Amino acid sequence: MKEFELIKRYFSEQMIKRKDVVLGIGDDCAIVTPSERQNIAITTDTLVAGVHFPHETSARAIGHKSIAVNLSDLAAMGAEPTWISLAITLPEVDVKWVEEFCKGAFELCEFYNVQLIGGDTTQGPLSITLTAQGLVPHNTHLKRSGAKAGDWIYVTGEIGDAALALKHIFKEVNVAPEYRESVQRSLDFPTPRILAGQALRGYASSAIDLSDGLIADLGHICTASKVGANIVLDDLPISNALRDTVGLDKAYEMTLAGGDDYELLFTVSEDNKVGMETALANTSNTITCIGQINGSEKITTTLNSKPVSIHANSFEHFSGTKT
Repeated sequence: MKEFELIKRYFSEQMIKRKDVVLGIGDDCAIVTPSERQNIAITTDTLVAGVHFPHETSARAIGHKSIAVNLSDLAAMGAEPTWISLAITLPEVDVKWVEEFCKGAFELCEFYNVQLIGGDTTQGPLSITLTAQGLVPHNTHLKRSGAKAGDWIYVTGEIGDAALALKHIFKEVNVAPEYRESVQRSLDFPTPRILAGQALRGYASSAIDLSDGLIADLGHICTASKVGANIVLDDLPISNALRDTVGLDKAYEMTLAGGDDYELLFTVSEDNKVGMETALANTSNTITCIGQINGSEKITTTLNSKPVSIHANSFEHFSGTKT
């Protein structure tokens, strides 16, 4: 199957047709018309086989995750996702693989009303580069640089299970059979916290999505905001699967460093806590307060109200390893 036949058969027939897309797939550029008084949020991510997902990952999971990691970035800015462009490099044209990839990708697009408006296909080692765009009301976007001493640190959902799934895949741990499906789903089918991000507009002082690990991503907020933070290990939202598999001490380390969670980490002032909690209650997202911002410009951890040291390595992209 040649490139343009592949595009026409699998990528041009998406069911979502947004009214703000003037011209989609088929020309040299797409044309979109953003709404009045809206800013456009834009993010790009590349996923490479063997670096960002194991080679044995199913095509459907790769399709889902390619979309999810980009929508998660939009969620961290409080944006409503609208359009995506997809550049995919394939070792060969495997029709069944492409069908499953598109199912995974378009399921998520249809759920969030996101239209594929362009991209590229080429031959080579498997990789997916996706640009996602979204709309956010003028000057209401979330950012990393607003945290202040005294703000509370929150996270959505549970964290650490994606890292646990990877350790199981690489035979570093053995996850009990009753936990394997849910843990694997955390890795392969993350849920972008779109509604939570939109609900946080006007309440959160800073926000980021958890992709490289809690310590690393909190570090981005602290650097941008010129603040420090303390994480209360007792309060980390750890699943039974993680706790039962590796024990609490190792669970703390994996929760802080694991990455691939795609939950939202955000800060809220004392004055905005009640309003934020009310807004989030309407989105079906669970949230946990895990610490507080301070003026130290360092990140510390406490357990049972006592300072402790945790060895937590974060993901470094160009090495493909933990550092």
